[in-house]
Formats: sequence, C-alpha cells, structure tokens
Amino acid sequence: MIMKPEILFLSQENVVEAGVLDMPNVMEQVENAYQFMGEGEVVNPAKIQLKIPEEGPWNSFFMSMPSYIKPLDVAGFKWAAESKDNVKHPGMPLGLDVVILSDPTTVYPRAIMDGTIITAMRTSGVAGMAAKYLARKNSKVATLVGAGVIGRTMVMAIMTALPELETIYLCDLNLPKAEALAKEFEGKYNVIASSDTEACAKQSDLIVTETTCTKPFLKREWVKDNATVIQMSGWEIDEQIAKDAARLYVDSWAQLSHFKNSLIGHLHDNCGLERDGVVELQDVVTGKAVGRTNDDELICCCTLGYGAVDITVANWIYENAKQMGIGTKLNLWENPLWV
Repeated sequence: MIMKPEILFLSQENVVEAGVLDMPNVMEQVENAYQFMGEGEVVNPAKIQLKIPEEGPWNSFFMSMPSYIKPLDVAGFKWAAESKDNVKHPGMPLGLDVVILSDPTTVYPRAIMDGTIITAMRTSGVAGMAAKYLARKNSKVATLVGAGVIGRTMVMAIMTALPELETIYLCDLNLPKAEALAKEFEGKYNVIASSDTEACAKQSDLIVTETTCTKPFLKREWVKDNATVIQMSGWEIDEQIAKDAARLYVDSWAQLSHFKNSLIGHLHDNCGLERDGVVELQDVVTGKAVGRTNDDELICCCTLGYGAVDITVANWIYENAKQMGIGTKLNLWENPLWV
C-alpha cells in the first residue's frame, strides 16, 4: 500500500491560536526539554551557521538546528534566519524561522510551521527558567538590555519566573523604542524604559542581556556582587563577570566552547576554562547540580540556544493544533515517483 504522508501546515496565526503566547506553558515545555536532555533522551547536534558574507560582519545568516527527542517520539529541525536588510522595510521582522517536525521512524514530515514566535518565546523562556533556579528569591529589581522582540517576551518570562519583582528597567540605546515597549505593560508590570544601562544595572538583582551586539558592553563594575547575570547572545558581558562568578552556568558546553566570538569560547581558548569549570542548565533541572545556594554569591549564565527546546515547544504547538482542528493539511505526493 502506498503511504501518502499528510503534513499539517501551521501559519504564524495558527501557531498563536495554538497557544504560543502562553509564557507559563512555554516555560514548562522549555523545562521539559532540559529535563529530557539531562536524562540523556535527546540527540542534539551543535547548530551550524551559514553567514553571508562569510567573512566579516554578516548581512544575513542561516542556522540549522536539528534534534531528536525520544520521549516525545519526534525528530525536528529549525531553520533560523536573520537579515539586517529587513529592518529597512517597515513590517519586516529581523528573523524568519521555520520548524519542521518528522516521524523519527518513517521520517515522514508531520508538520511545517512558522518558528519566528516560537523562537522569541522559547529564547526568553530559557532565561526565565534560568532565573527561576539562579536568581535570589528576594530579587526586587531587574534590568533587561534590549527592547527588540526578545525584550517583549523577556518581560513576560522574567515576571513569570520572579513574580515578586517590583521594577524592571528596560534598556535600549533607542529610548523611544524602549518607551513604546514599556508602555505595552502599563497596568500589569512596572516596566521603566531607560537608555542608561549603567545606572539601571547598578541597582539590579538580576540583569539579562538580549541584544544583537557582538562586543561586550556590560561592565563588571556595574554589577552587584550578589547579582545574577544572564547573557542570551554570544558575548555581551565583561569576561570578569564570568571569572568572578561563584558558579558559571551554560546551556551547552560543547556548543558554546567551540562557538567563534563567544565569551565561553574565548574563556576556553585563552583563559583555560574547561568543562569542569561550568555547570550545564540541564543538570540543574534534573537535580544533578545546584543552582544558587545563598544570597551573597555572584551568578553568571550564558546561553546560545538549543534546537531541542524549539522542537519541544513546536511539538506542543502541533499537538494543540491537532486537538483544536486548526492548520492546513498538505501532501507531499499523490503517488511517489521512483520508490
């Protein structure tokens, strides 16, 4: 019998309808992904990046992020892409991502969906999960640096993780941009826009950097000795912050230690940092390692993104969409040629 694989296509609107903007549930899926990884139930090759142009500052890039998650019986792939040209065109997002989910046995695709909002939600969801384990429980002030798309979801994630926070400073060099984003949270959270990262950071118990900057800008002297610093890009913070930290956490040592122009890669190549000098977040989630142990220590966490997290969240969206009866059904073929 000829099998005709059916693919569920989910537009961005479908993905939103299926629940992607529900940050508490997204963070639950993020933590599930780290639990699976910590239990050795995930195959997750390091991401591969294609930059255009290849040398020097990129104008656009493409990144492949495959993963197999045994407990979910799914294999998947996120094709992540960004273009600096897009910011010149109103209404065009900087990043455009697509997720494919496949049956790991037959390899037939189950779903193709927009991954752009999944990326924004799960990126901040990882920071929120990290803050849950690493931030002081009496944290009152946070500084988030970057008022782009991730800035919006970061407010959602950090307030989900630390609802006791009294103030969030949202910093960006483009103050009107930060002010517009802060205004979205009026009446819900106390989000204050600022262009003075130094002044805000010096007051903060938690600092999260979520920018496109490729050079460190957060200085050690701006950071309190018992703060938690979470870096969401390759290299945004002074290396002394990582060196002074009581413990240094990463999402993936294998990935970050070999990633060019990253803080962890630099510390590994030039400062003698080895695997036993870091704690992977998956070990904290599974209880194999500890998070913050007291209110006096400086904690630093660096992440760059795991395909397994995208696929776990995307699979949850797919299952929701099937139950809700949304999306468009497609077929690869009527009769396959040359089987």
